[in-house]
Amino acid sequence: MGSEDTAHPGGYDADIIVIGAGVVGAACALELSRQGANVQVLDRQAPGKGASYGNAGHMATEQVFPIADASILKRLPRMLVDPMGPLRLDWKYVPKALPWFARLVWNLRPTSYRNSVSGLRALNEQSLPAWRRLLASIDQSHLLQESGSFLIYESAKGKDEADHVVARMSEHGVPVESWTREAVAQRIPALSNSIMGGLFFPATGHVVEPFSVVNSLVDSARRHGVDFKTADVVKAEKGREGITLTTSAGVLVTRKVVIACGAHSQQLTKALTGVHVPLDTERGYHLMLPKETGRLPVAVTSLERKFIMTPMSHGLRLAGTVEFAGLKQPAMMKRAWQLHKLSDGLFKSRLNIEDASPWMGFRPSLPDSLPVIDCYEEDERILLAFGHHHLGLTQAAITAEIIGNLAVGGDRNTFQKDDVCISLKPYKISRFA
Repeated sequence: MGSEDTAHPGGYDADIIVIGAGVVGAACALELSRQGANVQVLDRQAPGKGASYGNAGHMATEQVFPIADASILKRLPRMLVDPMGPLRLDWKYVPKALPWFARLVWNLRPTSYRNSVSGLRALNEQSLPAWRRLLASIDQSHLLQESGSFLIYESAKGKDEADHVVARMSEHGVPVESWTREAVAQRIPALSNSIMGGLFFPATGHVVEPFSVVNSLVDSARRHGVDFKTADVVKAEKGREGITLTTSAGVLVTRKVVIACGAHSQQLTKALTGVHVPLDTERGYHLMLPKETGRLPVAVTSLERKFIMTPMSHGLRLAGTVEFAGLKQPAMMKRAWQLHKLSDGLFKSRLNIEDASPWMGFRPSLPDSLPVIDCYEEDERILLAFGHHHLGLTQAAITAEIIGNLAVGGDRNTFQKDDVCISLKPYKISRFA
């Protein structure tokens, strides 16, 4: 009996099973349960313990450009020899990474690059409104701080780069303001006098703690009847009467499935759609400083040092380093501790690392920098929501609204809500078929 003949004589375990309990999966589960569906969520870890746990916390709506540009070719040699650099490629991972990098470079062609920018901008422009709606609906609006963010610079060269950023951002309608040294110092007095100026992005913000955001979504979803199970999905098969998932906790059958398991989505997507999605992982690191509360009022990124510092309810999070080494190599926690060294000189007094904790997680990245948000064209039972790279937190709420609309048979090509209209073509899996 072939997989297409698979059926479950006892009926369905759920109307919809969401695979992945990160911020995207939890938001999707809540949205789907509110539509009256019987929803289960499966993840190999407890909810929010994957990449969402260590997110930088920045609502990065200003980041409308792909994760790399043509300069990555010049940087490739240094990526291979500098283990502490902001962008690292592990020697052992080169054979597997090169096809992905080749596709990334291919997508830097003018037309492809413009399509990526357009797709990112469309999602990012609606990300904060979607988060406002979502958090207000669960009485957790306080978790989102819409107080903007800064990109600071320390040199004349940095000033030139910042001017270039302003021109690019303005061209694409991203709100940005150039601030003088004095204005930055007045807003953030803890910063060093070496700061020459900065860019302020008023239409951004941060969350007070990413894990708290996920837990709030999970708690609300549970109140709507969503069942969260800790289980690893090892096999997925389509049948005439359902989709069968073989998991570490047993076999489950569902009417529909949402693949939202981030960097682990590739194999399941291949099994259910036949499409090989070129998904790789940006291994991201952070260093959490619990003794540093109140140092910064908003998220601050260093242009020259290429990392971000985000104030949270339980300290200051330093993040931003990227490493390409796959899912199996052990973490290089020296990269997390390197973030503290990078902060030296940015403040009038050195950051306190007492009780600091390092972390590493896997950001799911596609070579065109766009996520897959789709209802599979050949089988409406398969919904896809992954590949958001470092914008998973930013785009989670709007992704959930789109998935909710697709799950009830909404237009597969356009998402409309009130006065919002987003073309879904850039996020379709068919671009890789």
